[in-house]
Amino acid sequence: MNIFNRISLSIVLGVCTLMGVYAQGVTYSNPVIKKSLPDPSVVQAPDGYFYLYATEDTHNVPIYKSKDLVKWRYAGTAFTDATRPMDFVPNGAIWAPDINYVDGKYILYYSKSEWGKTWECGIGVAVSDRPNGGFHDAKKLFISSEMDLENCIDPFYIEDGDKKYLFFGSFHDIYGIELTEDGLGIKEGATKFKIAGGLIEATMIVKHDNWFYLIGSAGSCCEGANSTYRLVVARSRRVTGPYLDRNGKTAIGDNMSLMLDKSDKVYGPGHCSEFVTDEAGQTWVLYHGFQADNVDAGRVTYLDRIIWDDKGWPTIKNGKPSVSAEAPIFDGRSGINDQRQTKDNSYMILPIDGSNMYRIDSPDDSPFSWSVYSLKGVKLSSGRSKGTAIVDASSQGKGICIIKVNGVSGSISEKVVM
Repeated sequence: MNIFNRISLSIVLGVCTLMGVYAQGVTYSNPVIKKSLPDPSVVQAPDGYFYLYATEDTHNVPIYKSKDLVKWRYAGTAFTDATRPMDFVPNGAIWAPDINYVDGKYILYYSKSEWGKTWECGIGVAVSDRPNGGFHDAKKLFISSEMDLENCIDPFYIEDGDKKYLFFGSFHDIYGIELTEDGLGIKEGATKFKIAGGLIEATMIVKHDNWFYLIGSAGSCCEGANSTYRLVVARSRRVTGPYLDRNGKTAIGDNMSLMLDKSDKVYGPGHCSEFVTDEAGQTWVLYHGFQADNVDAGRVTYLDRIIWDDKGWPTIKNGKPSVSAEAPIFDGRSGINDQRQTKDNSYMILPIDGSNMYRIDSPDDSPFSWSVYSLKGVKLSSGRSKGTAIVDASSQGKGICIIKVNGVSGSISEKVVM
């Protein structure tokens, strides 16, 4: 064999090896998070992690993180009681957060609402330098009465060229409006424009092959086994519309094509996240739904692959949530099969609002020991746990103490202020 043939064979073998890695068939099972996390929104940070935000069934907006979209860990909350937005609907809950990484900052758009108060609810915005919380300078963008549009919730941010837009609405028509250059306000002189009728809520728009796809959720979201939530889709050549369904009928006239419906194992699948592309070029989406065999667990998190059909439309296999499927691929192989890539060896020590209590989380629910020390090295308390521990760090009263954690995944020390 001459040198050229050897080089050619090496290239072929290399390509085949890479294809073999991508096709190794490692699977995951749904749901990927078995905790109630309605209305997921996801962003990938420069640290390589995906961060998922959800409606606050966990107070102050829960955040989870993952490197592979399959294995998720709790990573804190967007707000604390001190930073929680209170400038409108003070007794309301924070729903449907939309997380974005814009110009080096994390910008969080959120709904503030109380059930039944569809003219008082609205949308706000807050900023952080990090993806796992610390949001500050929260402020109102608008409430429904100011927009002359009932039920202004479910924000979604998207850029198109040098323009930034926010889309919003819930079963009372879907509108968009142009934002300021920094994304933190409504552009002076901007007026809202309609893109869809009252069939849907939970707007998500994605650009693919020069089409903009409007994905929304129709039906009832929150009635357990009786939920009729489902994903529907329309598309347009422009982000501002007009959006048409598969039959060429307008979304403004409540015409949208079915994309994902319930199964005998999942009720009410809907309110999807942004699409995520893995390193094999595959597209993925997260969404919530009720487990048929555990409805009381709430709206848990599902993951499915998006398949682009021969007409360019996004579909999900069989039009139903999967039970198990081949996993996303990151760093050249299926993430969950590569422990070097997905194993998060870090312990997390997180404050619990309004107390001197701290939550310690270990990787993969592994066992660990913990101790609380004064600055002089005096042990104040200690214990052992597995997965999660709630630690009272107030034994010495006010001041600074040190929490130390040791376990199979290493050790960590962190100063905390009482």
